[in-house]
Amino acid sequence: MKKIIPFFVFLLLVSFAPDQKKIKIFLAGDSTLSIKAEKNFPETGWGMPFIHFWNENLMVVNKAKNGRSTKTFLSEGLWKQIMDEATAGDYVFIQFGHNDEVKSKVNSYTTTEEFTINLKKYIGDARDKKMIPVLMTPVARRKFDATGKIEQTHQEYSALVRKVAEEEKLLFIDLDAESMQLYQQFGVENSKLLFCQLKPGEHPNYPDGKEDNTHFNELGARLIAQLVLKEIRTTIPDLLSYINTKKP
Repeated sequence: MKKIIPFFVFLLLVSFAPDQKKIKIFLAGDSTLSIKAEKNFPETGWGMPFIHFWNENLMVVNKAKNGRSTKTFLSEGLWKQIMDEATAGDYVFIQFGHNDEVKSKVNSYTTTEEFTINLKKYIGDARDKKMIPVLMTPVARRKFDATGKIEQTHQEYSALVRKVAEEEKLLFIDLDAESMQLYQQFGVENSKLLFCQLKPGEHPNYPDGKEDNTHFNELGARLIAQLVLKEIRTTIPDLLSYINTKKP
């Protein structure tokens, strides 16, 4: 009888233990993290492998779209979709800058002032919804100088993201800096292995080949997603219990 009591107590504790709250992580951003159509493979957004890091109580909802900026994500109603679907306690990871900063992209370009205003609107809306906004600098493009040192490609807009995150006291991931370190570790030539770079005839989706230093292939997307997870482990402890620890 004495051997049964501890096990019985254990069963009682388990049966009355509170269930883990089910939450969502929404991804708001551009083509560097969006879900790709089959016609675009092997191009892969980092949001695609990111979904596999979590247990059954967390759902990743990837609303990122190719070519979007803070302006067009609003004007096309993508931000409204997040606000309509989200509930209190959900997270929204916000990563823009690639298209905001390009003046030749007339529809998506935003001035530095507009960029800041849009980010603060996102933050305010999310807080009003009792969500948890996480601000991210745009992931770096692959660009090296003549000496093989990685170069800044988002200096002005990444600085604005850092400034807003500090002013608003937000959870923050400096993906620009982290991804630059990753490319530097790989070096000038090997870093090409992370991007959608193909020789003519190498892939049926790109018969003429492709040389892309912005968009990732499957390997690059997975490594960037792993960088995001690494930063989550240190900056967002409330998400640690949602990380999938089960072996495949």
